[in-house]
Amino acid sequence: MLFSSSPIRRRTFSCMRGDLTIRGTEYRPNSEKLPIAIVCHGFMANQQTVRQYTRLLAKIGCCAYCFDFCGGSVPPLVRSDGATTDMSVLTEVQDLEAVIRYAQSLPYTSDTLLLMGCSQGGMVSALTAAKHPDAVDRLVLFYPAFCIPDDARAGHMMMAHFDPQNLPEKIHCGPMPLGRCYPEAVMHMDVFREITPYTGRVLIVHGTADGIVKPDYAKKAAEAYANAELHLIDGGAHGFNRRHDAEAIRYLTAFAAL
Repeated sequence: MLFSSSPIRRRTFSCMRGDLTIRGTEYRPNSEKLPIAIVCHGFMANQQTVRQYTRLLAKIGCCAYCFDFCGGSVPPLVRSDGATTDMSVLTEVQDLEAVIRYAQSLPYTSDTLLLMGCSQGGMVSALTAAKHPDAVDRLVLFYPAFCIPDDARAGHMMMAHFDPQNLPEKIHCGPMPLGRCYPEAVMHMDVFREITPYTGRVLIVHGTADGIVKPDYAKKAAEAYANAELHLIDGGAHGFNRRHDAEAIRYLTAFAAL
């Protein structure tokens, strides 16, 4: 894999989803017609948690983006607009679609697109790729949270507990209040049927010791996809430590040659 010898430019950007402003960061080498890579953070997180992957993709030769989902965490962790009580995986799909449109509108990007997501951001990336299968060239999923619909049906999602038959308007989830829309959006979703319209290349990396999203979800996704590459990291948790992340980055680097 050859890394770009050009210095990486960094700038902040913003775009709109309706009347909400999405804020993020662009990294790109000094070149034209660059492939686009967009990296999505997980639940109760922000762009800082995926910045290392964004910078890596820029070094590989992409115009790479990370951003804060609207309502994706509590202030000041996120800089985008939106309330956590209005957030769901489906609103995050809309956020990602807005960032894709923004990136594709720039004069120095090409039509080539890689989507990447971690945890809930992985599920969001997978759903978005399934909605736009002809637009997405490659899909990267690190410990994707395909458990979210099952968790909603069971009435426990991360730190939130509720009656799935009688959803409250507000759900307490540690420091981050959620709205009824968060479980309601996925309550009846068959996620593996939803993601399979995407038939392009998929990289899935998951830890065998993930106690939040069991690795069986990654295995089932790899079976559901037409063209998936699955790597299970021995002892890896939900969110990789430095050693496990180095292994995951090797898989990403080899896969992301666009």
